[in-house]
Amino acid sequence: MSQAPFSELVFAAPGDGYWELDPVHFPRPVSRYWREIHPAAFRRGTADFARAYGLLFEALEMAYVHGFAYRRVTPLAESDLPERFRRAEEVFAQTFWRQQLQEWNETVKPAAIAAHRQIQAVDPDALSDNDLAGYLQRCRDHHAAMLAQHMRYTAAAIVSIGDFLAHAGAWTGLPAAELLGLMRGTSPVSAGASHELAELIAALEQDPQALESLASSHDSGAAIAALRSLDGRTGRAMGDYLDLVGYRLLDGFDITNPCALELPDVLLRAIRAALAAGSTAGGADRTAEVRARVPEAHQVAFDELLAEARLMYPIRDERGVFSDIWASGLMRRAALAAGRRLAERGLLHDPGHIVDAGFTEMLALLGAATPSADGAPSADELAERAAYRGAHDAHEAPPSLGPTPPPPPDPSSLPPAAARMMQASGLALQALFGSSEAKHEQHLLRGLAASPGVYEGPVRRVSHPSEFDRIQKGDVLVTQSTTEAFNILLPLLGGIVTDRGGLLSHSAIVAREYGIPGVVGTREATRRLSDGQRVRVDGRAGEVTVLP
Repeated sequence: MSQAPFSELVFAAPGDGYWELDPVHFPRPVSRYWREIHPAAFRRGTADFARAYGLLFEALEMAYVHGFAYRRVTPLAESDLPERFRRAEEVFAQTFWRQQLQEWNETVKPAAIAAHRQIQAVDPDALSDNDLAGYLQRCRDHHAAMLAQHMRYTAAAIVSIGDFLAHAGAWTGLPAAELLGLMRGTSPVSAGASHELAELIAALEQDPQALESLASSHDSGAAIAALRSLDGRTGRAMGDYLDLVGYRLLDGFDITNPCALELPDVLLRAIRAALAAGSTAGGADRTAEVRARVPEAHQVAFDELLAEARLMYPIRDERGVFSDIWASGLMRRAALAAGRRLAERGLLHDPGHIVDAGFTEMLALLGAATPSADGAPSADELAERAAYRGAHDAHEAPPSLGPTPPPPPDPSSLPPAAARMMQASGLALQALFGSSEAKHEQHLLRGLAASPGVYEGPVRRVSHPSEFDRIQKGDVLVTQSTTEAFNILLPLLGGIVTDRGGLLSHSAIVAREYGIPGVVGTREATRRLSDGQRVRVDGRAGEVTVLP
């Protein structure tokens, strides 16, 4: 069935209540597969964290209207309020987020990595059609579990940080951008760091022949394969690093986004840049300066809240990197294996079009003898879906659907712990999703000051991760938003500018962690800046100036 022209599409609320567009995580329309798998897993994970932290809503829900992501808050039954009030008290009394961090570090993350590796060890191209169908089911079930896992640890990632922002902001009068700067250096994964990358760099530094090959190769895919096949330390290190990052999505969450190994030139240049950059640690530590602004009576509390925020900061990105971003990449790998054989049989125009099939459609195609098999979309239909995704972005979708939401409860009417929980989570979520509302000038864009520093360089406007191979070292990336998976590319960039997202968006976190000037939430950078323009990015002022 043909898609109606975009101008004729009707955007109606997908259910009762107020629905808000989420262009931070989903700047483009998503695939049919994603629409099928994500909402239930998302709701399950958010209901878990809301209940565990005594938050005053039942769950968060996600629905997709013409492929665009809309989110709503599911109200909590009034009869459940007393139990949520009690739970909020327990969370603060027990510092429950610490228990979740221990669970994450000791049990959940290792188990997830082990599961990823077991699935990754299977070569989907070597499977029969029947076995590949079973493997697709295995990858899909794993993906759904990892999506719920990502969301289950959301409150652990935001409550202690929001609590610190609320109290420290009141004591010091400093904006959130200044306070979040104190988090720098506490989340190595946000700067792409890993034991495997450190070992690869160390091995390369001791291997002149490998270094020469890394620097001189014009065929990135062949260079990566050659480095991986080397005997000894360098080959083992390269293999271990690629096994860790190769099948993660390079950006985004949907299986429409490429894995790192699909863009070997980008991956190889990122390794070169990481080798040249050395450690990302450092930068001025302003803790003492900020602490001096805190009234003496609150300085001990400031120290405690800062310690909790720093302790929990890494899980903000880790829960995605080690959960669904890897699982989504594995599902994509399995789907593309099916796509290649289906394209050979004339059932697809392009192997990549398989990612625009729903899950049951993938299975139907894999079992189809002819293009007209029941339940199997035609090659033309899948090509049309791919073209639709590529032609539109979230700028075109209404920012909200449904009636205006009721105001949140007055914190003064709540028990102290519930009010504190509401303030902490609210501040953190605002810092995640809230873009700037500052007015622009002809040659000056204003956004949020995400990461301090000033940098001048050429704009590299990127609308999709598949275009990351256009990035050259020293470019200013201008894009709608990025996810935590983007971190391995940070060494290539001189600055980051985004349309969407706030000070706790992934773009802001990775820029801050790597010490790259960043301005986020400009709303219009991708529409007002042109590829190749020279700009000055002032990450402390939150300004982007077009240079003559």
